[in-house]
Amino acid sequence: MLGVDEQNQAGELEPVQRKSTAAIVADQLRSAIMYGSLAPGSQLGEADLATQLGVSRGPLREAMQRLVQEGLLHSEPHRGLFVTTMEPEDVHDVYVARLAVERSACEQIVRHHRVDAVAELTGAHAKMVAAVAKDDRDGLTEADQEFHETLVAASRSPRLQRMAQTLLVEKRMCLAALVDTYPTDTQALVDEHKGLVDAIEAGDERLLLSRLEAHMNDALQRLTASLEQ
Repeated sequence: MLGVDEQNQAGELEPVQRKSTAAIVADQLRSAIMYGSLAPGSQLGEADLATQLGVSRGPLREAMQRLVQEGLLHSEPHRGLFVTTMEPEDVHDVYVARLAVERSACEQIVRHHRVDAVAELTGAHAKMVAAVAKDDRDGLTEADQEFHETLVAASRSPRLQRMAQTLLVEKRMCLAALVDTYPTDTQALVDEHKGLVDAIEAGDERLLLSRLEAHMNDALQRLTASLEQ
């Protein structure tokens, strides 16, 4: 029979340690980048950030290196760390990945989870309608993101949800830029999302995938044109 120490070495679970300070700081920096508080291209000053976050420079540097590895920050020799700017090719790649994930989610929804998905997406769509009614473009951006997160979650695929999660910050950066490219008639954007819900409700997979691709391509074209100006 294995002793206690031998059992632990054989894969026994042990108490989970508290989240490190560096991990907490990384979460805060990631969120600041995602929501635009740290804008693309902005430089990160160690002293100011350490004071603002109330941490020493050690955990802050570790946190920033994590974000460098994630591609959200980059280092410029003799200058320091900067928030990564999304170039047109980066935006294109994000949308290629988004379309692949959401297309697979739509296939699973139509084939297995149509009724539940319609109910969940109708609620998410209502938030978009409310934002347009209040002429709240930031609210519309949030509701837009929530709609697509709900779409992937409605697939009931943990792996698709994990893949979508890895794109979350970059997707949110795209959406933050996209808000300035929304058509004047934001009702058209709301109608596009309603069209996705209607196709799911009808169980028309071909129509759903066609509408999803058109929706993604339209957003990508507007974003790319904006970035190239």
